Amino acid sequence: MTETQKNPLAKNFDAISLLKFAFPSIVMMLFMGLYTIVDTIFVARFVDTNALSSINIVCPVINLTVGMGTMLATGGSAVVAKKMGNGKAEEARSNFTLIVLTGAVIGLLITVTGLLFLDEIIWGLGASQVLFPYCRDYLTIQLVFVIGNMMQVLYQNLFVTAGKPTLGLVLAVLAGIANIVFDYVFIVFFQMGVGGAAIGTGIGYMIPTIIGTIFFLTKKSELHFCKPKMDLFVLLKSCFNGVSEMVSQCSTAVTTFLFNITMMNLLGEDGVAAITVLIYSQFLLTTLYIGFSMGTAPVVSYHYGSKDVKQLKKIVRICFRFIAGISILVFLFSLLGGKTIAKIFAENNRNVFEITKNGFIIFSFSFLFSGCNIFSSALFTALSNGKVSAAISFLRTFGFIMAFLLVLPRFLEVTGVWLAVPLAEFFTLILTIYLIFRNQKLYHYF
Repeated sequence: MTETQKNPLAKNFDAISLLKFAFPSIVMMLFMGLYTIVDTIFVARFVDTNALSSINIVCPVINLTVGMGTMLATGGSAVVAKKMGNGKAEEARSNFTLIVLTGAVIGLLITVTGLLFLDEIIWGLGASQVLFPYCRDYLTIQLVFVIGNMMQVLYQNLFVTAGKPTLGLVLAVLAGIANIVFDYVFIVFFQMGVGGAAIGTGIGYMIPTIIGTIFFLTKKSELHFCKPKMDLFVLLKSCFNGVSEMVSQCSTAVTTFLFNITMMNLLGEDGVAAITVLIYSQFLLTTLYIGFSMGTAPVVSYHYGSKDVKQLKKIVRICFRFIAGISILVFLFSLLGGKTIAKIFAENNRNVFEITKNGFIIFSFSFLFSGCNIFSSALFTALSNGKVSAAISFLRTFGFIMAFLLVLPRFLEVTGVWLAVPLAEFFTLILTIYLIFRNQKLYHYF
């Protein structure tokens, strides 16, 4: 058996084969985005916009969970893929098993802590008296499913590292379909409100979690569970490698909190509902960038680990060309389709519809710049440079947004809120271009 047959990451990729390899991850992330946004559409249309606002109020807790899982997954994937590229398959399997077990323990700790301090967390996140009951119903159930959420995030990344991206795609599709079906059953049929949405999402988490666990136990790929060796250095390396993704999610949690507080002060619960639509739409549209980055990162790590500079250069060039093209398409879709998206969410609330529609006109420009920033952060993670990756991620999701969000609304009110993200992405892009060329001599990716 040749190395390429044994490990799909060893393939000599061209543009078509790389896109084909990354395609399952792209579609998988799109389905994740779709079933996440379907959740909020069901809530907005079949409960009310206050219930929609409540989801965004407690979203920082979910961001923390996803951040911890993504940090371990992306950072650990880089470590595992590099060792596979170096021919250290047994060590890679041990590290992989340790990373997954660590994720399960962290998930359990989040569940216990969250349930013990549930009310304090909700009030601290800025819930109003009107929104508090909705928040409590939704967050309680989400906390019960935290381990499932952690595991599905881990497996989504590690399926790619194991050379099984199609399996991740199939499970994501199944999870998405299940979420949509159970949303209808619990929200529309059983009239369970926002709690029904949380149950549907939780069931969606468990499908890739259960099947993924069974798959890695059956030893059907080179990467599978084994008796792990406790290696604190590997865990620290994985966390450091993936810290940019953790920074991104924690930053998103803080900025979501700031967006909610600012819009609550400016426009009340309707303002929070409008920013919820924008944030969830942003997540859906950036899944193209995230999925592509997830799908190609293990390939970059493998060829970096095997010191195949020629192939590494080829892969990176293909990636940036793809990101540039797709960024223009996403921007145009958001700009031209913003009114339709607003109507889907807020057909029954004219005020929320108008606020959201106007926001899309400005917010859409962020998609011109965010793709390059997201991929570049993932690129440096794949190259085991967590420091640069974290810097890019921190500035685009927190540093610049925080500055603009604290300053602009004082002078421009709601317009200042909409401008915060596009300006943050633009200034991050300038820094990203500088960092890419500064590190060229170290990695030789151009």
